[in-house]
Amino acid sequence: MTAVNIPVKTDFSSYNGYQQTGEGESLTELTQTDPKTPCGEYLRRYWHPIHITSELADKPKLIKIMGEELVLFKDKSGNYGLVHKKCPHRRASLEYGRCDDQGIRCCYHGWLFDVDGTILEIPGEDETEAGIRVKQNVKLGAYPVIEFKGLLFAYLGPSEETPDFPFYDTFDIPGMTMTPYAAPFSCNWIQVLDAIVDPVHTAFLHQSQFSDGFGKLGFIKFYHRNKQRVLGTASRRVGDNIWVRVNELILPNFTQAGSAFAADGTQERYFGRSAFTRWVVPVDDENCIAFAWGNFGERGDPHEYNTPEGMQMIEQGEIVDRTYDEKQASPGDVEAVEGMGKISDHTKENLVAGDKGVALYRHQIRRFIRALQKGSPPPQPTELATNHIPTYGSDNVINHPQKKDDADDFALLEQTNDQVMDIIFAADELEGDERDKKIISQLKAL
Repeated sequence: MTAVNIPVKTDFSSYNGYQQTGEGESLTELTQTDPKTPCGEYLRRYWHPIHITSELADKPKLIKIMGEELVLFKDKSGNYGLVHKKCPHRRASLEYGRCDDQGIRCCYHGWLFDVDGTILEIPGEDETEAGIRVKQNVKLGAYPVIEFKGLLFAYLGPSEETPDFPFYDTFDIPGMTMTPYAAPFSCNWIQVLDAIVDPVHTAFLHQSQFSDGFGKLGFIKFYHRNKQRVLGTASRRVGDNIWVRVNELILPNFTQAGSAFAADGTQERYFGRSAFTRWVVPVDDENCIAFAWGNFGERGDPHEYNTPEGMQMIEQGEIVDRTYDEKQASPGDVEAVEGMGKISDHTKENLVAGDKGVALYRHQIRRFIRALQKGSPPPQPTELATNHIPTYGSDNVINHPQKKDDADDFALLEQTNDQVMDIIFAADELEGDERDKKIISQLKAL
């Protein structure tokens, strides 16, 4: 018989898995977005993309936004409607309705509703006392819809508080091709939103997916501007260049960054713009969708990535349809955020300095939610500018040869970061080509 050496005495006191069993709690003030919840009420004060225009055919479509089932349709006159799912007559689902010349007609008894919910026709009852009374006093719940550049946007809040539609400067960059896309995530919306103000994660999650330059941590700095805007910058040394990348969040859920594939830090680049213009929209508390345009052109990403697979790589670093082995070998944002669970147990987080952007935006949203509960409406992006809202998401690669010792070089990263951001911030009062020219000329002067 072969002798087996069994350890007689081993100290296992440093292991504490048993003490840490059990789930923590989520930040319910932020994660719950159904109607009448505090965050749901806050989010409903803004315009959100809800669908890709080209994917809405001639039949109504059942969608879900912020915990509410709604029916989206386009009538034969070209008007878009977003209405409550159930007909106010006998509660039949309007997802089986028919798009009419004007509005949508219920499949069950033929009641016809305009895009604003007005009852246009009650077959056989239009002239009866009951029919007249119902048409005067009953409306189908409906929300306004705007079509813009291939995306459908909706406002789900109180009609008397409907804000102006925000027009960001990146909506109108000459030579830029903007292609709409939608990226679903099987998790809570803030788990996806967190990443945009977390410049540290790119050095670890995306190094092998985008470029070697992403793998350099460099100098990290965060900014909280105009109450609504949180920025995270990463300044990295790449050869003789310093690459200042700016990630941007405008509350509640508008995000931009630099490019995914056009910049790697090796070539000078001045105010190159975001690979995507994007909103993270809750479907319910356990699912969300990133609706966006992929931006392609000289100041965006290369046109070769203007494909469904290319936009998946821009969105999360990898294509979505992969085997489990492939996902483990090279996880993207989907694996990182969905791996936290449907709703992360935030009370077990341990935030550090690199999470300052996450802490800042969460804190600010809480302030807006609580102010709304006391009757103060949250600020709108349109308050940031008279016309085009200036945005900062960008890549800026400046030639600054490295100094001899690391300490001096780190100080140079910090100095260059501050110089770049000062130049961008100082041009806020300008618009369009005039703003771009001023920023680019001053960056080149560095």
